[in-house]
Amino acid sequence: MKILYICTHNRCRSILSEAITNHLAQGRIQAYSAGSQPAAEVHPLTLKYLTERGIPTAGLTSQSWDDFADLQPDIVVTVCDNAANEACPVWFGDTVKVHWGLPDPSKLTGSESEMRASFTAVMETIAKRVNRLLSLELEHRSPTERQSLLADIVEE
Repeated sequence: MKILYICTHNRCRSILSEAITNHLAQGRIQAYSAGSQPAAEVHPLTLKYLTERGIPTAGLTSQSWDDFADLQPDIVVTVCDNAANEACPVWFGDTVKVHWGLPDPSKLTGSESEMRASFTAVMETIAKRVNRLLSLELEHRSPTERQSLLADIVEE
């Protein structure tokens, strides 16, 4: 299965989601990330905190969803934070779509310990959701079942 995480700038939350999913899935799912208006680079703290957790960062880059026009993902997950009134991009492909809103730790300012706590909280939320996703064995489910099960993950 292929999963595409989308966020506007593809520099933090979608990158974290891609890396954590690939790390935890160990080949069961191939995750990618992209943005509608990608930043020129991945946020440095994204790479720092992934590395500190032993999660590979090689190949992580901020890229446009146009680069994935031929990917045909099984699932597309948007990760922008609706609570922060962010405009979340919409993927128009024919695939299961779900929204897993996450606060953007890269937009916060504060001490190093406050930044670490923000990144850690988001990374733990992603890991929890990905572990739940992996337990669902979605490869054996219909698109309708996938949609329902994936939406329920946020509410748990």
